[in-house]
Amino acid sequence: RSLADVVTEICARSGVTEIDTRALYGFVRGYVVEDVADARAALQPLMLAYDFDVVERNGKLVFFNRDGVFAALLAEDELVDRGEEEPVLALERAAFAELTGRVQLTFVDADYETAAVDALYPGDDAATLTVSEIPLALSRSEARAIAERWLSETKLARDKAQFSLPPSKMYLGAGDVVSLPEEGGEAHYRIDRVEDTEARLVNAVRVEPGTYERPSDIEDELVVTEFVPPLPVFAQFMDLPWLSGDEVAHAPHIAVTAEQWPGAAAVYSSATGSGFSLLALLTQAATLGEVLEDVPSGPCGVKDRATTARVRLTRGSLASITEEALLAGGNLAALGDGSPENWEIFQFQNATLVAEDTYDLSLLLRGQAGSDALMPETCPPGSSFVLLDGAPQQLELLAATRDVAHTYRIGTSGRPFDDPSYGEQTLAFASVGLRPLSPVHLKLELAGNDLAVSWIRRTREDGDVWSAADVPLGEASERYRVQVVRGTTVLRDEEVTVSSWTYSQAARAQDGLSPGDELRVAQISEKVGARDEASYVFT
Repeated sequence: RSLADVVTEICARSGVTEIDTRALYGFVRGYVVEDVADARAALQPLMLAYDFDVVERNGKLVFFNRDGVFAALLAEDELVDRGEEEPVLALERAAFAELTGRVQLTFVDADYETAAVDALYPGDDAATLTVSEIPLALSRSEARAIAERWLSETKLARDKAQFSLPPSKMYLGAGDVVSLPEEGGEAHYRIDRVEDTEARLVNAVRVEPGTYERPSDIEDELVVTEFVPPLPVFAQFMDLPWLSGDEVAHAPHIAVTAEQWPGAAAVYSSATGSGFSLLALLTQAATLGEVLEDVPSGPCGVKDRATTARVRLTRGSLASITEEALLAGGNLAALGDGSPENWEIFQFQNATLVAEDTYDLSLLLRGQAGSDALMPETCPPGSSFVLLDGAPQQLELLAATRDVAHTYRIGTSGRPFDDPSYGEQTLAFASVGLRPLSPVHLKLELAGNDLAVSWIRRTREDGDVWSAADVPLGEASERYRVQVVRGTTVLRDEEVTVSSWTYSQAARAQDGLSPGDELRVAQISEKVGARDEASYVFT
């Protein structure tokens, strides 16, 4: 809108209609009046930015842009003698140390974000900085021109003049520019204050017409980015096993993405469903997708060369890596049913793009980080895929919150947690990262009439140190739960402290052991008990 139109509206809302804006030029991109105030307060930022004055003349408020062009040429003999104690023309120059050498202006840019520009006076060490803020929408070049004009006006305003006008010059008033004699020529001064007594006493400051000239290249291209509404953010919670040993064992992970990534997603939590507090701020979108075809279970500890997992991504991309990078932990991912707990951790060496956002993953390492116990017989279509490339983050939850349901709200950062775009989930996490891994190499041998059972334990920490005689225990003490199960009925339940157990002939007879019964062995943790098991079905 035109500057004159905006000024007219502000005056009209204050009941002032006797105004003249014919000498007011410029246009306003946007202006915010944050507080309810009088017209004077609303006009002040506009006057500073667009450099115009307002004076009362003939019963009207007259608005006009400053231009520095003088309205009268005054000789010293035309001025009124103010007496022996006062000179006819008093000139004063302020100390240089009092001046500002650098101006910083904060404004609103084309995207309605806060921006700032600096103006530095040439040759000044910028020891004195003046910071100003105006709630106006400007281009960067417009803001810089304003800051440079302010800086120039400050330097010129060092020079002040005081004199008295005769009755013949009574038409001169505040806002008018006069030319006054000085050594070696003349200078322009703008009348800032007038006091009428026996003569018209004037206070004026120095100006230069060039200060108010608008640069020809004032406009820079205004590129307004497309408005992105606060769309819902999809969140996938994952209670994963201990992966690298650097994580917090009891804390779950969260992966977030969106059709149009908002730049950051916020996670709020509450134990009661009210009084939410900020839990995490995620600045990186995760690479998520879904399985398109059945993925059967596969071997662990060796490459699965027979299985190809076809996944379609909702966001991101995948790439193949070398075998060395694979064995170093690259291309780590998770397959699961979407619930927090049931995730198989695997790696893939090859990622072949077969359709838009669709990849075939091959040369797999299955059941990593002890997740072989969670590997289903078949991972069906629609199952979730998450790339564990660092984008999924752990939530900073206390260990005491294990198995305690909390309500989580996830949405665009910068919006309040009660915004309609926020999604909500109520979940409890079992801290899969604290679970001992299932034993391996379960072995059964006849020792006379008894059955000797043995196994090898695994560890969650420092298990890749090959130079050690054995892997660390990883638990407070070595304990195992041994069960013989028929369907849902537990026939025998014992606890041992070594990685072997004897199933005597008498015990087998007492249990009535028959084909189809199952032997299960699990390591016991003092924190989470016995969970993942090694099993053998009797024939």
